[in-house]
Amino acid sequence: MLELKIKEALFSQCEAFVNKRFHTVETIISSNQKALYSETKSSAGDKHETGRSMLQLEMEKTGKQLVEISKMRETLAKIDISKTTKFAHLGSLIYTEKNNYFLSISAGLLTVKKDNYFAISVSSPIGKLFLGKQEKEVIFFNGEPIKILKIV
Repeated sequence: MLELKIKEALFSQCEAFVNKRFHTVETIISSNQKALYSETKSSAGDKHETGRSMLQLEMEKTGKQLVEISKMRETLAKIDISKTTKFAHLGSLIYTEKNNYFLSISAGLLTVKKDNYFAISVSSPIGKLFLGKQEKEVIFFNGEPIKILKIV
């Protein structure tokens, strides 16, 4: 069951990716809260209002990032890496003539035992094309044909 070990490693890397993003956003929020508090205590006038507005915008941006991280965690919770079917689904390893893919979250390029895999979301343009496809089928992405060799 080499493929199961690969899926486990990729899944772990996706979890680490999400956790790292969460901790980064947490740090930004904490920093912004401290800055907002010190901004409240300090100067008055237009400079004060501009600073508060900038911090508020940054807080809104990090709030949106937290929502995205939460969605990624929900997606990972739905993945059963032991499940295999003939059709590409959430949690599938997809081997093609060009690249290897892990249908999960958009975490970018991951490496397991010197082999590269792209962690892609089912809602990404290429992920949507792979979803429900079988071995030997061909998808067209950016005008280029991609033949599916194996789905695990």
